[in-house]
Amino acid sequence: MSYSNDASAAPRGRPRDAELERRITATVLGILAENGYEGVSFEAVARRCRTSKATLYRRWASKRDMVIAAVKAGPARRTSAPMPRGATLREDLLILARLLERTMAAADSGAALMLLQAGLEDPELCDAIEESVGPTGARLPQPVIDAAVTRGELPAGASPFAFEEIVGAVLLLRRVNGLAADDDYLAVLVDTVIIPALVASAGTTDLPAGIFSGRLRARSAHHPREHP
Repeated sequence: MSYSNDASAAPRGRPRDAELERRITATVLGILAENGYEGVSFEAVARRCRTSKATLYRRWASKRDMVIAAVKAGPARRTSAPMPRGATLREDLLILARLLERTMAAADSGAALMLLQAGLEDPELCDAIEESVGPTGARLPQPVIDAAVTRGELPAGASPFAFEEIVGAVLLLRRVNGLAADDDYLAVLVDTVIIPALVASAGTTDLPAGIFSGRLRARSAHHPREHP
């Protein structure tokens, strides 16, 4: 299914109602936090916003586009700048972990959980969000792995699975329980858990389905229906 690169663009010539779009995107995030990605539909959003489904369809071609616009307007709005690059794998991992912490801090715990769960229900959604709003810290980009392999910090064939599964889940759990994830904590997490796990992942070919780590082989047959 194709979708627009600019999911929030209104048709040419149609004046935008900024307040309505704010209400719509806030409603989408609210439904996501309450019912997950599967619970979002054009009908549910229109009913809660007291507008028509036609109003939503004029703005977004699909549920996925509408969700991306809501994330861009909410949790990811402060994280859309290009990711800076460190001189070492450790620096890159810390940059990503801090970025993900800021992304989650821009949402309540329910919306943050939604970002985790949405990857299970629509494996391409995480990719689409990253491409549309910029890096959220949820993914470990392949160029970071490639640079670490070139520097001799990782063996060839290392997988991003460990970073993408562990960091998001740990940060969410700490937020839900009111625990800080400061620089000292992130450094220990990266040094004692993430880097050893990335090293150990080299040569692993049959990874299980993950939350953030989309397009795994185990997930390739899962194509959830779009709910209009």
